[in-house]
Amino acid sequence: MGVRNDPSPLRWLIGVELARYRNAYGVSLAFVSSQTGMSKAKIGHMETGRQQQDPEDIARLLKSYGTDQHDIDRLTSLTGRAEETTWWGPWAQVVPDWLKTFVGLENLAVCEFVFEPIIVPGLLQTEEYARATMTRTPRVRQDHGERFTGFRMARHRRLTDDTSPLQLHAVVSEAALRLRVDGPEIQQAQLEYLLRMTEQPNVTLQIVRPEDGLHMALTGQFIVLDFEQVRSIAYSELHDGAVYIQDEEQVDSYTMAAESLQRVALGPDQSRDLIEDMLKA
Repeated sequence: MGVRNDPSPLRWLIGVELARYRNAYGVSLAFVSSQTGMSKAKIGHMETGRQQQDPEDIARLLKSYGTDQHDIDRLTSLTGRAEETTWWGPWAQVVPDWLKTFVGLENLAVCEFVFEPIIVPGLLQTEEYARATMTRTPRVRQDHGERFTGFRMARHRRLTDDTSPLQLHAVVSEAALRLRVDGPEIQQAQLEYLLRMTEQPNVTLQIVRPEDGLHMALTGQFIVLDFEQVRSIAYSELHDGAVYIQDEEQVDSYTMAAESLQRVALGPDQSRDLIEDMLKA
């Protein structure tokens, strides 16, 4: 399901959970409305995150689905969490809604797994590398390229946050590291930056090569975000948009693909050795 109009990421996550419980219980919005006295429109808006979810309304819905009290408490407690001021405010005019939603979710996540077969992941790009890629994409207007690069660099702060740094596990193809992005100086600086980033305890990087064999991630780039109090979601970018995978079984399939990649790819130490060899070549 694509996400538009930028609902609050926290409300969106709560809504995803509410929809999961209703679908697992096997009832329609109309049936829930008749059982709880809440309007069908209100329940629908709660599930999409378009409306603030009151803890009493959440509990009322979940009780009608026979949900365990532990899960009711877990979800209602999220409504009391203060949402962080939108850090991407200065870039609001250059960032599309679907990407605003993603970076909001990324800001709430505790762990992120990313597989990139074509290009270095955005969280691990140098400013020069990011700027060069902005000139090659139809997503960004030419006059917005510099500001979008600044936005991408601002995302990096989650990796160096003193209080709750994002735990990042990236699997990148060897081809992505060898992709020529403008001059060789940019590519060399990018490889050196990757080595420095792998020195951080919250960053794990693995390189997967063709000779390492088959893995389960044959459909391309994807991300899995893990959260403290709600279930994981998967995410995949399109040419001009994104798909958010919420179904539990589908998310599990992406998690299995991530585990497959980790088994097949070079280990973190071997991956560092490969990057160092590329720098010497």
